[in-house]
Order: sequence, then C-alpha cells, then structure tokens
Amino acid sequence: MADPRGFMNYKRENPTRRPVKERLHDWHEVYLDFPQAKLIQQATRCMDCGIPFCHEGCPLANLIPEWNDLVRQGHMSKAIDRLHATNNFPDFTGRVCPAPCEGSCVLGISDDPVAIKQIEYEIAKAAAKNGFEPVLASIKTGKKIAVIGSGPAGLACAQQLTRAGHDVTVFERAEKIGGLLRYGIPEFKLEKQVLDQRLAQMEAEGTVFVANTSIGDITDEVKGAASRAARVISPKSLHDDFDAVVLAIGSTKPRDLNIEGRDLDGIAFAMDYLKSANLTLEGLLPKPLITAEGKDVVIIGGGDTGADCLGTVHRQGANSVTQLEILPQPPKERQSNNPWPTWPRIFRISSAHEEGGKQMFAVTTKRFITDGNHKLSGIEIEFLNEDHVDKTAATPTEGKSAVLPAQLALLAMGFTGPEQNGLVGALKIKLNERANIAVDSDFMTNIDGVFACGDASRGQSLVVWAIAEGRACAAKVDTYLTGRTYLPQPLIPGQSALV
Repeated sequence: MADPRGFMNYKRENPTRRPVKERLHDWHEVYLDFPQAKLIQQATRCMDCGIPFCHEGCPLANLIPEWNDLVRQGHMSKAIDRLHATNNFPDFTGRVCPAPCEGSCVLGISDDPVAIKQIEYEIAKAAAKNGFEPVLASIKTGKKIAVIGSGPAGLACAQQLTRAGHDVTVFERAEKIGGLLRYGIPEFKLEKQVLDQRLAQMEAEGTVFVANTSIGDITDEVKGAASRAARVISPKSLHDDFDAVVLAIGSTKPRDLNIEGRDLDGIAFAMDYLKSANLTLEGLLPKPLITAEGKDVVIIGGGDTGADCLGTVHRQGANSVTQLEILPQPPKERQSNNPWPTWPRIFRISSAHEEGGKQMFAVTTKRFITDGNHKLSGIEIEFLNEDHVDKTAATPTEGKSAVLPAQLALLAMGFTGPEQNGLVGALKIKLNERANIAVDSDFMTNIDGVFACGDASRGQSLVVWAIAEGRACAAKVDTYLTGRTYLPQPLIPGQSALV
C-alpha cells in the first residue's frame, strides 16, 4: 500500500524552468531535469485513496495511484506498463495536458495536489529512453481501415486498431504526419523528436502513414498555412476500398472576428501562424510565412492556443506583445461556485507568460486600424464590466477604450467545428446542433461503416480527450468489423469528466 504519511512528509515540488534569457534563444523544452530522489518524494505524496477521484478527472481513467506507488518503490518498468495500459501516448500528455486529474486529486481539498503530470512525464521519459517496443498483433484479420487525420485522436485510434490485427492506413493532408501535435503545438512544449519516436513505433507495428494527401478537395474555409495537399483521393473510392473509415479530422474552422478592418494585411488565425513557425523549424519553409519579428503583436484570445502564440512571438523577436481576454481575470483560489473535484478555474501563469508580454482581461476588440496602405497599424479595444460571468453577459464600460499599436494580430479565439465541404460534404455526413459531426453511441456517423472521433465530433477539447476518444472509437470499429472486441472501451460520445 502507499505511504499513509507521505503527503505530510513532503510538499509539492515542480521542475525548475530554464532561465528566461536562455530559453528565448532556442526552441527546446523549458524545463530542467527533475532529480530521481525528488520524483520518488512526489510519488510518495499519493495517498492511494479509497475512492481515487483522479480517475474521474482523467478522461483516460489512468491508473494513477497504481503507477504512483510503483514509482515510489522504484519499480519504473512496472510503472511504465501500468501507464501504457490506459494511455497510448503519455509522452504527449505528460507535456501538454493541463492535468484535470490534479484538479480532482483528493489531497487537493486541503493541500497542494499530487504532481501527477510530472510523475507521468518522468515515467514516459524513462520508457522513451531505450525506445518504444512495438506491440505486434497476434493475428491478422484482413480488414482494411482508413483513418483520416493524424492528430492525437487519429493516432490513438490507428494504434489500437493495428494492435487488434487490422490493416490501418492513416491519411494526412499536411506535409508530415502529426496533425495538431506537429503543427499546432510549439517545439518548446513538445519537441518533434518525441512525436517522431512514437510514429516510428507505430510504423514498426504495421500502421501505414500517407501524408500530403487530401480526401476530397481541401476547403477554402481555412486559408494561409493550410495549403493544398499534393494528392487528392475521392471520398467515394475511399469508402468503397476500405471496410471502415474513421474521421479524426479535428475542429479546424477557426472562430473569426468580423469587425471593421478585418481584411487588413497583418491579421492571421493563430493556427496558421503556429503552423508557419513549425514548418520553418522542420526545414519545410525557408522562413515563416507569418512572423512577429520586430512587430507590435496583439493576441486575441486568452487560452492555451493564445499562450502558444505568445511563446512563439517571444522567440521570433517581437517588439511588444499584448494578449487580450474577454473574460475577467480568474481568481487565485477556487470560488464557491467552482468546488472540488471540478476543474479549478483559477489564475495561472504559463511559461510563455513568464517570458514577458502584457495580459489584459475583460476587454473586447472594437476595430482594426489601418496605416492608410491597407496594413494593420493598431487595434481599438473596449473595456468591459468585470462582474460579467460569461461572454453573453459582457457589456462595455461607457467611455472606456484604448488603442494598442499592432502590426500583427493573431486570432486565437477557438474553433467552431470541422470543415464542412470536401470530405464531410461529399459523404453527406450529418452534423449536430453544434456543427460537429453527429455520431451515435458507437461513434458511427449516419453513413454505415464511417466513424468519427476526437474534436471532429466532440468539439474543440484537450489532447487527453482526443486520445481517449480515439481509443474508445477503435473498440467500436473493432466490434463492427469482427463482432467482438478485446480493446478497452473507456468512453461513450459526449461523456464528460470533471472538467
């Protein structure tokens, strides 16, 4: 059993971030190595609760107390096995997940929660040190499955189905495999060698990857860095040639800001900006299509994507940067309307915010200002009453406005669903009331043999949710093709954790 006094003997410790002046000159991950002795202490803080609410907070239902205690005892190889029993890619979630499990940690009721994310990261790091062993299927079914999209949902679904013995091909319209993991997450949060190591494991297991290939014409709804693929495959031929098709195409329609001056040069969607930066670091572009170098930058949107833009802007050498959020600044501690074990809506400082820039809360963007030559020169903002609790209740504060200098504005306001022409339109896939792909309890769309998972059907969410949905969808596809499955089935569509 766990050490019942561990949380009394040790306080929570997190890894140290590299000095700001050092990390702004490179794109490497920001954290220093975490000593093994401290890792064991942090694992010892886990109480192995009778009812481990961390399971409820985690969409993957990770066996957190089990691998915490194995780390405490020094059994790292067994901890690796327990972690991989529920999570295909802990090396991704250990880096980019906001750790909803920690928000529902029982210790967090009266103390700092267990450093679950850091322990997961260290286990995954130990597993990656000697390479990931491929898990080979014991039998082959002869069934062919096409997975469209190579983000975390598509990759998790593909790996599970390959291990079940099916022949799986993953199609990706971008230049390289990885989707959001490669093009939407900056290198300083997830170095791409981490992704490439997992892709090598999947190829060794038998998954086939086909990049730079679009299923149906690429929509014009997303412009800029989302360029056309080199090869186009007919959606009908894909449906005819495979026994099942999984749509893991993400939620890629960015929310726009249709105000005066929106057509000016110097305004870009966040994901186009991030993809441009990542393509340059991959050596696929000689220089970024969109750069912040020497510019005053305004990021509209205060979420994770905005923070990713912020860290990228710093490294590109912006003159100044301001991040805008329409909601009031969150409190430093939980409020009565946000009790444990729900996700704590509190004020946090990411590594990117630590590196500089200004945050402004309870403001809305009124208009984009031109320099007279159709280029962006500034943004007029309006201050809102800070007592509003959601966007629909926001009202301007009379007479309170300001103009921010800006030669680059990045729109990081979230996404409104998958692109609806091209593949979705050609197959006549039905959408739900939120403009996401409609699926039943088996992740099946209105077309027999066509499934959907991840952000495409769930809506914009976390990487950990995408992996969970990919795993659950794989079990349903396996059942559809063979009449039974031995794959775990952790979710039903629309299920919510305590987030």
